[in-house]
Amino acid sequence: MDARNAPSGLADPESSRGARISVLGGFGFSDGRVDIAIAEGPQRLLAFLALRKRPVRRTLAAGVLWPDVSQERAASSLRSTLARLDEGARSALAVTASQLAIADPITVDLWESEALARRLAGPHESLTIDRSSSAEVDALSSDILPDWYEDWVIVEAEAWRVRRLHALEALSDDLRGEGSFGQSSSAAQAAVDADPLRESPRAALMRVHLAEGNVSDAIREFARYRELLKRELGLEPTPRLQALLDGGR
Repeated sequence: MDARNAPSGLADPESSRGARISVLGGFGFSDGRVDIAIAEGPQRLLAFLALRKRPVRRTLAAGVLWPDVSQERAASSLRSTLARLDEGARSALAVTASQLAIADPITVDLWESEALARRLAGPHESLTIDRSSSAEVDALSSDILPDWYEDWVIVEAEAWRVRRLHALEALSDDLRGEGSFGQSSSAAQAAVDADPLRESPRAALMRVHLAEGNVSDAIREFARYRELLKRELGLEPTPRLQALLDGGR
């Protein structure tokens, strides 16, 4: 069963039209008009289901969210959390006797950003992205739930970090090819900020500088990266990055 078609046992779907869950850059919930404060327990439940992106068995949700207690106690904690949900948060859930999911009208920022990342990683002819704004870079510039350190968050956060890095690099390359150097540089810089030790974003940023004819900027970027890599890992940039710089002189 698809999460967005899961039957709702808690609320009229019309009551949640326009509602949105955010997990990028931090947790947030809006009913479509105003942000709604949600207690920690319900936050964890909504975030867990948003990251899973599909219906989840209640027993699995209870076991993951309350891993240090018995199965019976975890199931009781889940029931208690569901009972304490206010009307706004309740409308975000689709619940059956055995499963939980995000309800059909709800949007999740991560799902939208992942769809963008998939399009960027696909064939160029499939792209239908508005190049006139920085929305694409913004959508790929935030981590999942920073400062949440539970295992189920960390695994998804790392997978998303890798996907968004690839997408930002692809976006930078595509924009550079179109001559949109400012936006290309912004995309590459967002990838550098996400993982300063990763070489491929540095290469993307250097390629933008070289395409603009700013060799001195490319040299400075290479020097900054070389110093960081040496200090943090005791390594030198690869010959491929040096060759990129040499080829642009």
